[in-house]
Order: sequence, then C-alpha cells, then structure tokens
Amino acid sequence: MIIGLDVGGTHTDVVLLGKEGLVRQIKVSTNPSDLFATVLNGLEKITEDVDPGRIQRAVLSTTLATNRIVQQRMPEVGMIISAGPGMDPELFRTGPHYHVVKGGIDHRGREIAAIDADEIHKVVDVLEKKGIRYVGVVSKFSVRNPAHELAIAEILGKRFEKVFLGHRISGALNFPRRIATTFLNASVYPIHKDFFEAVVKSLAQKGLKLPIRILKPDGGNMRFASSIDYPAQTVLSGPAASVMGSVAFAPQSDTCMVMDIGGTTTDMAMLVNGVPVLDPAGIKIGEHKTLIRSLDTISIGIGGDSVVRVVDGKIHIGPDRMGVAMAYGGPVPTPTDAIFILGIGEGGDLEKARAGMKALADELQVDVQTAAQQVFDQACQTILNEAGAMVERINAKPVYTVHELWEGSRLQPRHYMVLGGPAPGSPRVSRVWATARWKWCRAGRWPTPSVPAWRGQRVR
Repeated sequence: MIIGLDVGGTHTDVVLLGKEGLVRQIKVSTNPSDLFATVLNGLEKITEDVDPGRIQRAVLSTTLATNRIVQQRMPEVGMIISAGPGMDPELFRTGPHYHVVKGGIDHRGREIAAIDADEIHKVVDVLEKKGIRYVGVVSKFSVRNPAHELAIAEILGKRFEKVFLGHRISGALNFPRRIATTFLNASVYPIHKDFFEAVVKSLAQKGLKLPIRILKPDGGNMRFASSIDYPAQTVLSGPAASVMGSVAFAPQSDTCMVMDIGGTTTDMAMLVNGVPVLDPAGIKIGEHKTLIRSLDTISIGIGGDSVVRVVDGKIHIGPDRMGVAMAYGGPVPTPTDAIFILGIGEGGDLEKARAGMKALADELQVDVQTAAQQVFDQACQTILNEAGAMVERINAKPVYTVHELWEGSRLQPRHYMVLGGPAPGSPRVSRVWATARWKWCRAGRWPTPSVPAWRGQRVR
C-alpha cells in the first residue's frame, strides 16, 4: 500500500492506495503554524485500522512554498555575488540584502581576480546585524570552477543557519538564472524545513518507517531526505501533482487546459494528447526566471480564500490570503463567500458570508447579490485572462511535451479540466468562461471553442 499526501495552504489531502486501487481518502484543514499536527492528523485518519506493515512507501507533494512566493511572503535572504568583468550583477538584484563582492572566474574556470576575505567578513557582519539566517552564494562561472563559492562559504562558516552555493543548485551556464534559483532555494528553505520535519516526525510518531519520495516540478520525484538541500525543487510540487493526476482523466487525442483552483492559488498547465507540456530551460516563478526544470505551469494568486477588497471603487482579489472564508469563520470576504451567496457551493454559514459581502457591496454601491456576482465574474475572468496569456506564451516558442518536440505546431486548447473546490459549481462557471472565450475567438485570439470539459464530463 502507498500513502499519498498533499499539503496545501487550506487543506491537506491524504489517500491510501492498494493493489485494488483507491482504498481510502480524507481531507483535513491545514494549520500553517502547526504542520506537525496537520500531517499527523491526516496520517492517523488514513491509517486507522490498517496494519503498518502493509504500507510500503509515502509519496508527497505540497504547495506551501508556491503559496509563499505568490503571496510575496518569503523571509529576508542574503545573497553574496562574485561576478568579475562583464555584465553588471546589479541587474539581477534579488532584494535589499544583495552584496556584490570582488573576485572572478572566467568561462574556462581560471581565476582572473581573487576574492577579498576582509570584504567578505564585512558583508557577513552586516548580514548578521540584519538578522539574516539564510544566505546564497553565486560566482559567475562556478560550474566550471567552484573555488570562489567554496572559499566564501568557508568564511561564512556556521554563522548562518543554511548556506546555498550556486554550483550545487544547478550545473547550467546561466548566471542570472542561477542567482534567482539559488535565491529561491534560500527563500523557501524555512517553510520546506517545517514541512520536512512535520512529515518525518509524524511518520515516526505513527511507527511508520517508510521510503519517502516527493514530487518534483517536472513530474518526477526525488528522495525526501535530499529535498532539504534543494528545497526549490519542491516549489511547484503541488501544481505538478495536479497535472500528473489529471492525465488519467484528460482527452488522450486533443489539447486540454488543466486548472486547479485551490484556497490560495490557481495552478494551470497544458496537456497535448494526454501529455504535459514541459519547460526544460527553467520556469519563471513570480519575478524569478530559474533553472528549475519543470512542467510548464503557472500559479496565480487567486483562490477560494483570496482576500477580496475594494480599491478606488474597483474589486481586487488576492494575491494574499488571511485564512478561510467568512462562511467558515474567517476574517475577510473571499471568492468562496461569493460562491455561497450565489448558491453554487454547499456548506458553510451563509449569513456570515452575506455579512462579509455586505461591506463590499456598500463600497460598490450595489446589493449583496450583485457584489457576489461581480466578485465571482472577476475571479473567473482573471483566471481566463491568465490562461490566455499562458497559451500565447507557449505558442511563441517551440512546444515541448514530456517525450517529444512539437515543431511548428500551435496549441489550441479545446477542453478544460477544472479541479479544486469550485469544480462542483462548474456548470455555472462554464457559462461565464464560455462567454469570455467567445469574446476571445471573435477577436481572433483563440480558436472556436468546443464545449468545455469539467471534471471529466461535458457541460452544456
């Protein structure tokens, strides 16, 4: 038997698989401040009355790091950059604690300028005074000769909790992307460490000694123990899980857009004849172009629990999330509250949802029902616009799938597969999206659409 566990910002989903297929599935609320309790709760429920000896391994995925990046809630990270002559490394600044130091390695791996140890010590003192705990070190041609990165790391010693070296993060020759990739590894390390420790501790508490694998952004997987040194490899773990899981239900001879609408983000990807489109050069996460090989996915800061506010008379949704919807006791109105008011969703406290939407309605000078409809429509339209931009971007370059190159082809999504909380309300969602797609078609941007596919079924 296999345990599959996905930790999201709102819910944690756990499944138990056996030779006969799906044995059990459960969903528990995610408590970001106590991931151990969250994971342990899920494991206890999924393994109830199950002989631990029958469980062979656990496979994990998570959107915790993705959510942090999209919401721009990453910790402050120090970066020490040694560039040498050529392009100005200030062009690739990652934040306020970004220090360019002396030293240079050329493209053949030869030292052309030595590092200044005194300068490094001064930078270290500055970072320590700022309370920085995680540092990335990148030298321009460190993949040809890592001597400068290793020397800087030796000076840093054990004065920081974790130091990431660019040549160990990626062996590709792309200085700007290696800076961004190293920065992301340092940035997501704290949340991934919490997740790592919660999983390991929870399994130990249950007496489960299992091989643990975690899904990578490219749809493959890696040893969980290795992920602690390469935490950015888990950044798009959750979106990759959505894509790989959708393959079994997607059309096998057509093009399908997959959309997983979660509590914090909406993750999107393309399938061509049932195979995910791949971005082998390295995907862009937020503003960072990386060297992380991945399925071609995007994550945008709109989900069921995104904060809805009115700014200058207009509705703004996300990218931040302040908890669950007001219908479930949360502090601010969300798209989920709008869904309840419109009669699409089930469960939750309708009156609490109305109370939250009333404040927005007053600012918009409309009634509660109209405000809910506007929130719902804007959320759908924003997701649709991002989907269209993704299609245009993919069509602007050669289209790669996991196993082949589609040369000279143009992707034309004919189906949609919607996952996540809003999926049960898909008939109503489809009408909004179908209208918007017709507008795109008339403008010549997308091909004439067929009836969208929702959760594996057609909706008319």
